[in-house]
Amino acid sequence: MKVGYVALVGRPNVGKSTLLNSLLGQKVAIISDKPQTTRISILGIKTTQQGQIIFIDNPGIHKPLHTLNKRMMSFVYSALETSDLICLLIDATQPYGHGDEFVVETLRKVTTPLFLLINKVDIIKKEKILLLIDKYKDLLDFKEIIPISALRGTNLDVLEKSIYHYLPEAEKLYDDETVTQLPLRFQLAEIIREKLLKRVEKELPFVTAVLVEKLEERGTGGTLGKNDQDALAQETSSQNSTPAPTATGFRFPEKPIKPGEKLEEEMEKKSRASRPDRASGQPAEGKKKKGKRKVVYLSATIFVERESHRKIVIGRRGQVIKMIGIEARREIETILGAKLFLDLKVKVKEKWRDSPEVLDLIEGQR
Repeated sequence: MKVGYVALVGRPNVGKSTLLNSLLGQKVAIISDKPQTTRISILGIKTTQQGQIIFIDNPGIHKPLHTLNKRMMSFVYSALETSDLICLLIDATQPYGHGDEFVVETLRKVTTPLFLLINKVDIIKKEKILLLIDKYKDLLDFKEIIPISALRGTNLDVLEKSIYHYLPEAEKLYDDETVTQLPLRFQLAEIIREKLLKRVEKELPFVTAVLVEKLEERGTGGTLGKNDQDALAQETSSQNSTPAPTATGFRFPEKPIKPGEKLEEEMEKKSRASRPDRASGQPAEGKKKKGKRKVVYLSATIFVERESHRKIVIGRRGQVIKMIGIEARREIETILGAKLFLDLKVKVKEKWRDSPEVLDLIEGQR
């Protein structure tokens, strides 16, 4: 059996997360047309009769300016050092530039087998693909050069077959059902951030982050009862008037243990069971059963760096934050198999991208 780690690397916004999701046949990483959407390394595990491939979706390779970016690049360097195979993804629609030169120079230092994946070949002419192959073939020692479309799935079967050829013989590292190791809190925070990225432009994608502060069940029912509504309203009001939690309260030890961990483990089991099967569109356990659903309360904070950013995220008469909440709630309810009460707050934290305290809070969700 062939088993190993495969790092997906490249410039920001070349389609690495789209490729990961397509290879796995389900959504694991959030997708956005904004650069630097992926901020940590995300594992995606695919088990077949041939073996097990652990894909590592990484932040885009770039020159770091803030502490946040330096941490992002540390994930990239770690993946380059520990992977059995590296796949460099390039966007065939974009011209070769300084960013590509920086990526190539970064990869010159590694000795791990390297593939070149030319993405978006479904929307360019064959002549352009040949020119790209001619450009890149002498830049690095590529073992394979494969034109693909991450979105359409073009040549992904060829890619997977080629990957197995370079992986070592080993025992499986994860059970057959495991697709990712991401904790539930991180997944929910990323969903909220994905919906946020759809509605902001310019510098806003770079200066926003999401922290899930509370996740708990609140009984059952098709709608929240009067007592639940009053309690939630009172709690929301009190949370808005209290200072943000300290890093110490959210920092995770070697084995993550968070408040309500047993509850979250149970939710994760439910979320795996309720994710739609790609072929049938039905939940993994069959058709949804009728009856009262659990009510889940989720409180999350969106960090921005300026008051002007906060106003943009909230929007005129709260319309932007409202739509972010609506779209996030729909997806999260499908994952949890429960009715969701989503409480979103926007907080200004100047220069949070250089604040170890805030970065520890956000990364502590992993």
